[in-house]
Amino acid sequence: MASALVRAITAQDREEWLRMRDALWPGSVQSHAAETARYFEQGGDGLVVLVAEVEGRLVGFLELDQRKYAPGCESSPVAFIEGWYVDQALRGQGVGRELVEAAENTARAAGHVEIASDSELGNNDGIAAHRALGFEEIERVVCFRKSLRTAG
Repeated sequence: MASALVRAITAQDREEWLRMRDALWPGSVQSHAAETARYFEQGGDGLVVLVAEVEGRLVGFLELDQRKYAPGCESSPVAFIEGWYVDQALRGQGVGRELVEAAENTARAAGHVEIASDSELGNNDGIAAHRALGFEEIERVVCFRKSLRTAG
């Protein structure tokens, strides 16, 4: 088991946060760069970013925000894990658990009584990780999109 130091992100962590965001949500590095820059320039607007450090190196992050509604939750607003990532080499060693426990403590301190999250349907590892930490599956959805632009 790897023991991680979980702490609030600092501006010096931005490049590693960007690297990990791109690993979690690939293909949007320009959007990630703009969002991470805005986070430090304008403040998080309620977003809390926690990072996990092992042997002086950032190996994970968790983005905690709040939403007015989350499926299955009775409270509003509800603390919501928007993003949760641990480097592949350290998965299954407790780093993700430490990040979630820190997020739960942060949410409790802010007065929340529930915490919610989601995962893509095909992310079996992410689903298993949520279940291992006591999250209850509420529903499965398929999202649709239709362009309203006219051709030509």
